[in-house]
Amino acid sequence: MYDVAIIGAGIVGASVARELSRYDLKVCLIEKENDVSEGATKANSAIVHAGYDPEEGTDMARLNVRGCHLTEVYTKELDVPYKKIGSLVVAFSEEEMEHVEMLFHRGNANGVPDQKILSREELLKMEPNIGDTAVGALYSPSAGIVGPWEFTIALTENAVVNGVELLLDTEVVDIKKEEDVFTIYTANAELDPIQTKYIVNAAGIYSDAIMNMVGDQEFKIRPRRGQYFVLDKSQGELAHHVIFQCPTALGKGILVSPTVHGNLLIGPDAEDGVERDETGTTKERMDYIRETADKSIKGINYRESIRNFAGLRAQSDRNDFIIEESKSVKGLINLAGIKSPGLTSAPAIAEDAAEILKNIGLELKKKENFNPSRRQTHFMSLSPEEKAAKIKEDPKFGRIICRCENITEGEIVEAIHRPVGALTVDGIKRRVRPGMGRCQGGFCGPRVLEIISRELDLPLEDVMQDTKGSYILVGETKNRGEE
Repeated sequence: MYDVAIIGAGIVGASVARELSRYDLKVCLIEKENDVSEGATKANSAIVHAGYDPEEGTDMARLNVRGCHLTEVYTKELDVPYKKIGSLVVAFSEEEMEHVEMLFHRGNANGVPDQKILSREELLKMEPNIGDTAVGALYSPSAGIVGPWEFTIALTENAVVNGVELLLDTEVVDIKKEEDVFTIYTANAELDPIQTKYIVNAAGIYSDAIMNMVGDQEFKIRPRRGQYFVLDKSQGELAHHVIFQCPTALGKGILVSPTVHGNLLIGPDAEDGVERDETGTTKERMDYIRETADKSIKGINYRESIRNFAGLRAQSDRNDFIIEESKSVKGLINLAGIKSPGLTSAPAIAEDAAEILKNIGLELKKKENFNPSRRQTHFMSLSPEEKAAKIKEDPKFGRIICRCENITEGEIVEAIHRPVGALTVDGIKRRVRPGMGRCQGGFCGPRVLEIISRELDLPLEDVMQDTKGSYILVGETKNRGEE
């Protein structure tokens, strides 16, 4: 019997797991995929928003500002890539400058620190490549950028180290409640039904489906697709801040931003009416993104694009985050409709979830031995002396596997054997970056596959690219030893 079962191992579920791991509780984190961070968390803008955009008095506003602060704290504790580079909302007309002033006042009301409205001259000093028609901007220095999947993986690892049980490949298919006990039925044939006193529903675009398994339809999720360009590091210096255009009814609009690893990210658009598995990109929408982004930053060379992708946002039929105990099912906490700024807000949403659980009867007794820290090896960041010592300790750190990102075999092996270890080629990619560079795994991909096969004692044809069923090899082209 668990005290709490969390459904969904994206950034919200992982944050809740880590928050609850501070207490003497029996907690499980349930994920239908074979790794964490496989939904919206895998495909988003990676922005830590300052908090000027959500309307005053909303949960979004409160949790955005709190989450912005906590993200900076937690990324230091967990050794996650994060940079506080600040954001700019750029106006391209005097009418848009009025909107910028409104955002400035809203940000002040929400508690966003140190904001400033910039003239065109001040903006040009900060961003020399800004578009010719820009007239001014809102500058929010507390905004930043983060590695979203690295953050989710780190939160989950730390939760597991502190006692949370992670259940991968465990799709929830039904939930029953009798008296004060939930029974969760899954598609994992190796598991008995899971019994728990409380459920936290953090299932992203499937959160309404989880709610409907056990109670009334209290909300509906309507997926909203956003598409992106990732450009090579040769383009990474074109922008030094997160650059937004004035937002519209569909969201914060097309942004241009550096990434924590030195690339340039452009997007997303906003497309409603898509299915929950529609994560492909289209030429029409990508052309629109290019045309719109060129208004913000001059000189972007799209021939340096190394990757296009699309993500789905969990847009609900409400105007705010849904963070509450279900009205029809006591003991079920819904964390739903967590669209932007959901990544930023996740650590603060986890605090709210813990407080709700406490208020409805869960005893929260702090552990004396909670360990908030996590570290991993970033070989190229080490000093020459530290590198030499590491290679002497383990020669695998002296072998470069990914030339684009300078990732060693030692880092890959370490990622496989961590508390939440990588099982797939993309799982390695999200943890230590082989395949994230200019060649997108063209050189290192086969070598990563071989290392996974060796370390996990798996046949090569059983190693997957990413999610269940994404096998890379189907067999040998000819029999070994054949003349």
